[in-house]
Amino acid sequence: MSLLTRPHTARSSSSRPATALSRPWTSQSRPNTARPQTASRHDSSYLIAVIEGRGIGREVGMAALDKDTGRVALIQLADCPTYVKTLHQMHLHYPSMILVPDTFMSLTDISLASGGKKPHTTSLLVQCIMEEFEDVAIEPVMRKYWSDNAGLEFINQLTIEDDERAATLVAVSNQYYALSAASALFKHAELRLNIRFAASSLLIRYTQVEGTMMIDSSTARNLELIGNMSARKSAHSLFGLLNHTYTAMGARLLRVNILAPITVKSALEARLDVVEEFIQTEERFNDVKDALKLLNKMDFDKLICSLAASEVREVSSAKLASARVAQILNLRNIVQTLPRLVRALEGSRSQLLQIIAQMISDDRLEKIEKLVCESLNEEAAPAKGGLNAVNARVYAVKANFNRLLDVARETYKENVGDIYALRNRLAEEHNLPFTLVYRDSDAGFIFAVKKTDLEDAGGELPRGFVDVTAQKGRWVFSSVELKKRNARMKDALDETLILSDKIIQDLTDEIVVDIGALYKASEAVALLDLLWSFAHASILRNYTRPEFTGTLAIKGGRHPVLECVQSAGATVPNDVFCCEASSFQIVQGPNMSGKSTYLRQIALLTVMAMCGCFVPAEYGSFRVHDNLLTRLSNDDDLEKSLSTFANEMASSAMILGLATDNSLVLIDEVGRGTSVREGIGISHAIAEELIRLKSFVFFATHFNELTTTLSRQPSVIKSSLWSQKSRPTASKFGMTFHYKIIDGAPENLDHYGLDLARLADLPESVISESRRVAEYLTQQEERDQQQSRTNKLAVRRKALLRLKTQLGQALDHSALPDEELATYLARFQKDIMTVLEETM
Repeated sequence: MSLLTRPHTARSSSSRPATALSRPWTSQSRPNTARPQTASRHDSSYLIAVIEGRGIGREVGMAALDKDTGRVALIQLADCPTYVKTLHQMHLHYPSMILVPDTFMSLTDISLASGGKKPHTTSLLVQCIMEEFEDVAIEPVMRKYWSDNAGLEFINQLTIEDDERAATLVAVSNQYYALSAASALFKHAELRLNIRFAASSLLIRYTQVEGTMMIDSSTARNLELIGNMSARKSAHSLFGLLNHTYTAMGARLLRVNILAPITVKSALEARLDVVEEFIQTEERFNDVKDALKLLNKMDFDKLICSLAASEVREVSSAKLASARVAQILNLRNIVQTLPRLVRALEGSRSQLLQIIAQMISDDRLEKIEKLVCESLNEEAAPAKGGLNAVNARVYAVKANFNRLLDVARETYKENVGDIYALRNRLAEEHNLPFTLVYRDSDAGFIFAVKKTDLEDAGGELPRGFVDVTAQKGRWVFSSVELKKRNARMKDALDETLILSDKIIQDLTDEIVVDIGALYKASEAVALLDLLWSFAHASILRNYTRPEFTGTLAIKGGRHPVLECVQSAGATVPNDVFCCEASSFQIVQGPNMSGKSTYLRQIALLTVMAMCGCFVPAEYGSFRVHDNLLTRLSNDDDLEKSLSTFANEMASSAMILGLATDNSLVLIDEVGRGTSVREGIGISHAIAEELIRLKSFVFFATHFNELTTTLSRQPSVIKSSLWSQKSRPTASKFGMTFHYKIIDGAPENLDHYGLDLARLADLPESVISESRRVAEYLTQQEERDQQQSRTNKLAVRRKALLRLKTQLGQALDHSALPDEELATYLARFQKDIMTVLEETM
């Protein structure tokens, strides 16, 4: 029996109507977490193996191998019924194929490649993965290959010899499910992908999920963290804004950091120190930039992986040989460039820059450089294409290493000379300035002549030429004799490359012994590239260094993406203040006043700060959050048969299930998809639960009643987007939006909908009666609220909680001189006493 059965491509849930019947609660509880659009697809090269325990704890193990870079991530976590955390980790390591145990899929799912009725026996985890990654192949692997003992053997054999090897082995030794996934992963690579890795050649790490902020993929999409929702190729996203990296590793690290910002305060401060040093020290900024430019578009990880990997069943071809020769030339360029980066970092103040300099100053890198330079010609440099690139590979290895290689190169040289001689003879014979063009796609050389030169000579090619093709400004063509000489040249070229490859493989075997130094250098360069990119973005937009104090306080904050789209100075800055005494903030305002933009701005600035980047604000203080949870979209989900209201409830259920006292929660309208009374009730209940959890919550709503029903909660604060009534015109219904957040509920805007109704040409009598009833009900509600003893008690509670919080902050964080501090406390005491007297 074979290892694997037929690959299964995940299908749209719309083609599986039985899904809802097999698990009716899932469609109502799991939010739409479709993958956010990305600016590039370099991240979709992971092969992921996933397995789940049989108990009720939903313990999930995962092993992810990046086939291009040779990095392996092992993950084990306890998840919730909607598998949000598992799907989040899979988005961080976006898969090109997903492996699951064959026992997790029914025979129907295994045998059907597309369409068909989804069976009841496929596991819930696999169903969620199918819905989330609809275009990714899911391949079942026989259950016997999911062995924790075999997984541990693979990891022990393949993990590089470095300082973290022992810690990795200890960390995974008792992670049964992660080890089982690793076993299936490497077995699949051997038996189906024909890839075997050299001993001690892979960078295998156990990923601690607790060290990063969890951002579900629906939030990532709605906030446009990685890609723009309107235009797929647009750079107007947070990733596009911050991506000034030069290397592929730096871009990958940026993407991962945006989707999973770090939560270790000391690491954040270390990153900010580096960004600040780059900004303040122009010479260092430019030196690092010049050194990184030399590594432009290079991918260390992909190069290292090519060195470590080999075929299980050996395949000898000139194409593979050519690729390996080019890779070793790139490796030589890299190890020769790293010393320049070290020089650029000399004298750094930041401890993190000093550590990066040490990582790329490893003695083993000098050893690798010496080995490579002993074997390769100094003049041979990798080229992008054409004959120069071919010659660089042909003459990459120094002479006298192999006599057969020297003979093959001489034959190649003679064959190329014969082709040029043919060109010269034909050009002289026909009195036309023929040129030669080398193209790999044409297996050698072709002739070319400019159209203008041909027209001057009569306008027609002489007889005897074949494969005539018109290109921009020239004709390209061949001849029978040229094809014969190309064939001889190609044979000599292939022999040269294969002989060179044998020498390169021997060299690679020596390099792989010290491959850990290359991985370490790759990590260092990626981090340096990332932090330089942060500094570059901060200089361009005049960003400010954030602080981490436990309080969310932003002065003059600007939406980073909106600022790039709008003209200079057009973005309206807004302040934010949220602490334990004001942890739940109701944000109100009419439609189009900027509530959604304000909420998104808070989220984006928090993500930027927790990546270690400066933020667009005059001042920024942040709390380290464990989750960023949002409900920002009012769309239906037709594929899952979810209405707007069902989608709201699914998102809300996810938020309530994951929120903690360290979470940041942003809710833009909830309960609008049902009746007003039910909507208010649901909104109030969700709000009370979030208040109980003590998360930092920004709750945008049109339900004015919530300010009354939640008034007894001391941590509830009311704010609104400033709007004013203005003179109505033909195009405006009498409202001016300032897009500025202010304290308190919106004033005199309670009936702005009636002004909008006037534009619809409703009869004046209807509008007048509507206004009379609305104003009467509003006045009645205000009188009841003013006379309420409960409301007065709530005001006193808020004042006392604010007193406690402000005094604590003054004690812990105040840097004011004694006289100014005394003045501040006296003024604050007067304000508190006034509130207490008014509520007696």
